[in-house]
Amino acid sequence: MELRVRDGRAVLAGEDESGEREVDPHSLPLGADLAEALHEWAKVADAVVRTETPADGVASALVTRRGKQLAGRIASVMNAPVRYTDPVSGELVSVDVPEAPVKAASRVETVVEDEPEPTPWGTGLTVSVITAAIVTVTVVSLSLGLGETSRWLALIANVLVVGGLAPSVWLGRKVPVWRWVAYGVVTGVIVAWLSLILTLL
Repeated sequence: MELRVRDGRAVLAGEDESGEREVDPHSLPLGADLAEALHEWAKVADAVVRTETPADGVASALVTRRGKQLAGRIASVMNAPVRYTDPVSGELVSVDVPEAPVKAASRVETVVEDEPEPTPWGTGLTVSVITAAIVTVTVVSLSLGLGETSRWLALIANVLVVGGLAPSVWLGRKVPVWRWVAYGVVTGVIVAWLSLILTLL
């Protein structure tokens, strides 16, 4: 198996009955994290090769070192040696399966990395409250301003605003920092709608 970069994407090449084939890392049992790390590395490598002199430069050295590390991880997961084509120099290097002590060390590192960080409740709730206040004032002002012209127009504007915010809120709900903003946006929209309903009564 050989790790290569093709047009800013990582590919793994191997031989089968029909000859050599290149496959996406996501199609192999490497794990989503490793496959994503390979593609991120390939994008950086492609950018470095296009913008920097391959023979020198800190970025080139980092790309080479990171590529070897990722090839080692693939060898460990697949339990087979991996050849690695350096995208900077074009050199082909063979990376063997790490020995047991190295695997144990990497497992320890993984356990340490996976320890959850403490939740920053104070800072997070402050961000949520500020975001909720901004969203509430914005939605209420927009709705009341448009409501003077037409209530249907105000309703359509509310639907469009919430529909535009929904994808960002949905994506941000699990991101450690952005989740607080997402909570604030949801709270702000709900408070704004309750306020608008009370003004209609």
